[in-house]
Amino acid sequence: MILDIYPGRASGTVVAPPSKSMAHRLLICAGLSTGESHIRGIAANGDVSATLDCLGRLGVSCEICDGVATVRGADLSKVNAALPLPCAESGSTLRFLLPLALLGTQRVSFTGSDALLARPHEIYGQLCAQQGLTFEKTETGILVKGPLQAGTFCVPGNVSSQFITGLLLALPLADGDSMIRITPPLESRSYVELTLQAMAAFGVQARWEDAHTLFVAGNQKYCAADVTVEADHSGAAFFEALNVLDGDVSVTGLSAHSLQPDKVCTQYLQALSAGCPQIDISDCPDLGPVLFAVAAAKNGAVFTGTRRLRFKESDRAAAMAEELAAFGAKVTVAADSVTVFSGIRKPDRPLNGHGDHRIVMALAVLLTLTGG
Repeated sequence: MILDIYPGRASGTVVAPPSKSMAHRLLICAGLSTGESHIRGIAANGDVSATLDCLGRLGVSCEICDGVATVRGADLSKVNAALPLPCAESGSTLRFLLPLALLGTQRVSFTGSDALLARPHEIYGQLCAQQGLTFEKTETGILVKGPLQAGTFCVPGNVSSQFITGLLLALPLADGDSMIRITPPLESRSYVELTLQAMAAFGVQARWEDAHTLFVAGNQKYCAADVTVEADHSGAAFFEALNVLDGDVSVTGLSAHSLQPDKVCTQYLQALSAGCPQIDISDCPDLGPVLFAVAAAKNGAVFTGTRRLRFKESDRAAAMAEELAAFGAKVTVAADSVTVFSGIRKPDRPLNGHGDHRIVMALAVLLTLTGG
């Protein structure tokens, strides 16, 4: 697809989209529950569809009508998943469901895009090796076989909080109590808090023993619930960025009390408009592309905590550096930082989205200034 965008001043009102992060968590909790749950605010997108497809193959019944998902849960430890679980490009789907697949004794295989399978998953491989469980990476996916036992799990905190979430979702169903010890620094702590919030909505508890240790009681049961997916601050960021570029867009539906780490977006956009700040995005890496774009259009900036951008749907730091160069903007990418220099013009070539929706949206925001 080739899309032409012409310069213009954005104005109007937009309702923030629902949070994919919370949709994944709530759907999985509902899929683990006895009884019928209702989840309001489900939006059709590739990542959430991948989670729904996988839950369906695990025996969970889910029907969606007018944005409301009616979910009837299943005992995943007793399900024989004869077909592979198709995770498409969704890292959340794969990393959240893999420990749940380990609860049973059947072999379960996960498939996904080349980009997804190239992302790091060996943390689970190491945990499986410690318990003598099967974890095999193949040309087409990942094959696992349990049963996962309760115990103490050591997880690095600077790779992805998704591994912590996967363990948190599964371990309450294990036969015995568990501890998750996180090697500091813990990045994206707020996403762990979102997981604890979702679990609590379905009657399951885990708690912090200290700043880097989680206690998870075993033999718990998820209970059906009626919940609503909150609005997504990371999705709203692209509309809010238009306001920094002389737009007049009102974004509604966002909660000021949200635990989402991307809630800082408005603060960071204001800082980019006021000067050339240094911004740490280790807790909110999804904001990277749009913040880089705005920095190029405004006063430049130095971003730290960017290491994990290499392991997203694309290498987001390298992708943005390549595309901003087409605007005439210089970007320097280091191991854990990105420096963006100010100054843009109309791109001298068609832009490439690198198969990554956040790259596409960040570039589209810039093209409202220059066209292209």
